[in-house]
Amino acid sequence: MLKKTFFFAALLAATISSMAGAQDLKLSSSSIAEGAQLDKAFVFAGFGCIGDNQSPQLTWSGAPQGTKSFAITAYDPDAPTGSGWWHWNVVNIPATVTSLELNASANGKMPAGATQISNDYGVAGFGGACPPPGEVHRYIFTVHALSVDKLDLPENPSNALTGFMVHANSIESARITAVYNR
Repeated sequence: MLKKTFFFAALLAATISSMAGAQDLKLSSSSIAEGAQLDKAFVFAGFGCIGDNQSPQLTWSGAPQGTKSFAITAYDPDAPTGSGWWHWNVVNIPATVTSLELNASANGKMPAGATQISNDYGVAGFGGACPPPGEVHRYIFTVHALSVDKLDLPENPSNALTGFMVHANSIESARITAVYNR
């Protein structure tokens, strides 16, 4: 009985300890919502899609201790490519920044030092939703708290390499998954 009591006490202590160490990075937006259909503002202008191609407003809070920079990604895992579709990759956002305003990608309002990687449309910056007609796709907007000030990336990195480096240096992340169909 003593061994059983000791085991449960140790398990409880480990659980409480891991909960105390848990972070609470949160991502919110006045533009997009969890599970909601994206507005025309966030739809691509091209490939048969008619939208404004604006990046959404994003705000994050609760960065974990040790955060030295942030990255923002927007990814469609449902794209019929075999590898999904990268709509947005922003790296080297200073740790002092906690939001991006509506259409920051295109209006020159990106934080100093931040770098927008070429999306899968081939353009540096945000590229809106544009799934094939009749398909509902998920668009996962993620903020990553990173343990480095700046990612060590070559000039014009691929989204796969960028994603690898973001995940290799991520302390914690938070996301909003929106949907779109046409």
